[in-house]
Amino acid sequence: MFNRKGTSLSSRGITWGLCILLLYTSSLSCFANFSQAKELVYKIKEGLPSGTLIGSVGSDLHLDLSLDPPVLFNLPQKKLSDQYVSLNSTTGELFTSGNEIDRETLCPDASEHNQGCVLSLDVFVLPQQYFQLVKVKILVEDVNDNRPRFPTGEIRVSVPENTRVNARFAVEQSATDPDLGFHGVQTYWLVSDFGVFALDVEENEGGELTPFLIVTNELDRERQGEYVTDIIAEDGGSPPLLGTATLRIIITDVNDNCPQFTESQVNVTLYGNTTKGAHLSRLHAFDPDQGANAVISYAYSERVPRETRALFHLDRVTGVIKLAGQINTVTGKIYKLTVLANGPGCIPAVAMVTVHVIRVASGPPVIMPRYIAAEKDGVVTMKESEPPLSPIAFFTVKNTDQRGQRTECLLEGSGPFRLSPYKLFKNEYLLETTEPLDYEQRQDYELTIVARNPKGLDIKAFVKILVLDENDNAPVFKQALYEVSVEENNPPNTFLTRLQATDQDSEGRGEVIYLLGSDAPSIFLLDRLTGVLTVSTSLDREEKQTYRFMVRAVDRGTPRRESIATVVISVQDRNDNSPRFINKDFTFFVPENFPGFGEIGVLSVTDADAGENGWVALSILNGSDVFVIDTGRGALRARTPLDREQQGTYYLWIEAVDGGEPALSCVTMVTVLLLDVNDNPPVVLFPQSNQSYMLVLPSTLPGTSITEVYAVDKDTGMNAVIAYSIVKRKGGEPGSFDIDPDTGNITLKRELSDRGLYSLLVKVSDRGQPEPLHATVLVNLFVNETVSNESYIQSLLTREAEIQIEEKPWYVGKLTERPGREELFPCQPVLIALSVTCLGLLSIVITLTAYICCKKLKKHQMKRLEVEIPLKMNGDSQEVGRKLMEISNI
Repeated sequence: MFNRKGTSLSSRGITWGLCILLLYTSSLSCFANFSQAKELVYKIKEGLPSGTLIGSVGSDLHLDLSLDPPVLFNLPQKKLSDQYVSLNSTTGELFTSGNEIDRETLCPDASEHNQGCVLSLDVFVLPQQYFQLVKVKILVEDVNDNRPRFPTGEIRVSVPENTRVNARFAVEQSATDPDLGFHGVQTYWLVSDFGVFALDVEENEGGELTPFLIVTNELDRERQGEYVTDIIAEDGGSPPLLGTATLRIIITDVNDNCPQFTESQVNVTLYGNTTKGAHLSRLHAFDPDQGANAVISYAYSERVPRETRALFHLDRVTGVIKLAGQINTVTGKIYKLTVLANGPGCIPAVAMVTVHVIRVASGPPVIMPRYIAAEKDGVVTMKESEPPLSPIAFFTVKNTDQRGQRTECLLEGSGPFRLSPYKLFKNEYLLETTEPLDYEQRQDYELTIVARNPKGLDIKAFVKILVLDENDNAPVFKQALYEVSVEENNPPNTFLTRLQATDQDSEGRGEVIYLLGSDAPSIFLLDRLTGVLTVSTSLDREEKQTYRFMVRAVDRGTPRRESIATVVISVQDRNDNSPRFINKDFTFFVPENFPGFGEIGVLSVTDADAGENGWVALSILNGSDVFVIDTGRGALRARTPLDREQQGTYYLWIEAVDGGEPALSCVTMVTVLLLDVNDNPPVVLFPQSNQSYMLVLPSTLPGTSITEVYAVDKDTGMNAVIAYSIVKRKGGEPGSFDIDPDTGNITLKRELSDRGLYSLLVKVSDRGQPEPLHATVLVNLFVNETVSNESYIQSLLTREAEIQIEEKPWYVGKLTERPGREELFPCQPVLIALSVTCLGLLSIVITLTAYICCKKLKKHQMKRLEVEIPLKMNGDSQEVGRKLMEISNI
């Protein structure tokens, strides 16, 4: 006993321990389920429209959403990421919200480090009994929605003119693209290389691309000092997006040229009585270099004696030689002046000036200038807008000879100038213009005024005229009409063309800026400096096919001048519109027996595209063996007449395919409903034949339902509504039976006093239009307690059927049409004769049979032979019931 009890306690302790362990582990399991978070990762592309399905948390976790209470989903807190998604609380479906997801805005640092962009969400699965914490990560994939951009509209690169061939210069202001990977900047190229440059691209360790300008030919600043072209940055999208900037390549000067005199030998004639300060000559040297490399200074050579230098003053900057002292008028003399033109780091250029001093008894003419126009150091400045006959200076000629000899004054040099005597005063000459000056044609003129007396003595005065530029030229477009073609559905900021206009004026007056006209749509952008025309959005040919607007080129002079050009942008069609049926689906109602290839209906379809892209072909995807469609009009036809009783409804799928490449299509459903026509008479299903009968007990009470006539009509509607009526009765008392016109139920109206065969001719008629169709059936009711002689009953049924046929034709079954009496009985006289003969033979047979029976049976059993039939009296109720069931089945 003790051992058993101990064993029992021990087993109980083990059992309780297991239960406690199970509960403990169960609670730990619940806690683990509560604390363990599941993670779902979805990938989407940036820029998706609002309402786009991201994923279904419920489906991906395989949750049963039909539980009670229902499973609910909730975002527990509002994070920045929640602004971009919405959660369906019942299905757990995540959708994009109204805020468009822009990867570059959402993850600005991801582009710099080439990292992915992730939206993190926490989703709670509620209520408590289903609780789960779901970590959702949405990876936002990059799309090519940003074009490369240069940090400035114009990039300047300086290249020395003595640069070696194949030397490389980095274009530090490279383009940037916020997009990642292949959607970022992939290459650079030049619009024009002038046969002198090439562009190479190098990639550093960080993956950044830097364009390098390569010199492919020798440069000469003196031949061309500047090259202007466009540098294009192209990304790797499909189609690629482009960024544009103006690349201005400036060829910097190198001191590779030395000064040179225009004339290395200059002869000057000087008369002994020439006054001090007289202008003798002006030397001119030039250096093709630029800036400090082109600075020239003039100086006498050390070979020129100091006294001679003091007598003839040389201006170090202008090269003008003037008489600085008094010449000996008694003796003639020749002075040789060696003048040097010095440049930085150059061997001086040498010119020899020979001054011939002529002894004269009387002095040569003297020219005294008085300037009207602005003048400084013998240099006159005039605006190009000055009108013709603008005065420049007066020149007074004086001759020391007092004998009144005439002095001649001449003008040497080219240009629209003239020197004429001033009529009011003697020896006064006026220098004036003859035509307007044009800075763009010539910027300076050098004139010489020569005064000569009769002795051949002459003196010269030099005048230099500088023409000042004015804003007298408007910018001129390279072409007055810019025609641009662009395919629709272009990416935003697509490059269209570059406008080019030039202005012949100098400095700021010749700088051109480009502006859009007031009629230009806001979707077009024009760079003010480069003239690059872009479109900021995607174009749709179906919305607008042609854009026409004005553009302006304006200079920066005062007053500003401008010119205009016309831009015509033609949007080329792409097969971006599928055909559209005018209705979502079509339903056609057609009467049955509709003639073959008759038009059932027309399916209207449109395509917004043009040309072959808008040509539409229709085809039937199913049911082509019954129907055919006309591609031109979209008319649907039936190959053969349709019978509603065979099939009342047809469902067709019609496809419309356009002629684009690739072809686009759409599908619509067409429902063809056949309307019923009264082409089927009722069909009697019960009784099954005119030879069947039913046993009716004489004790049946009035009002009892005896049987019913059941018929159907394959038509529908009123064409299938059946009415029953008794059109003829035979046997028994009249009015013993009646039929319900709606149900065909035959009921007993009065007590049955007579036994025997009752025959009812029932007409079954529909209510179709325009004329009802009908069928007839013979209902045979045999009134008696039992059936003992079926052969005799059958003979009576045969007789009744023949009588009915003789009296009035009737039909059982389906009548497809209502033929005339002549069509049913084309040989009516013959049939009547045959019927009479058959009836006569039948009467003879019946008479003989009755006579034989009368001999054999007792007289008290033959009182009513024509009506009563001997009944077999040993039948029980079960046998009678069985017989009734068999007769009913018949």
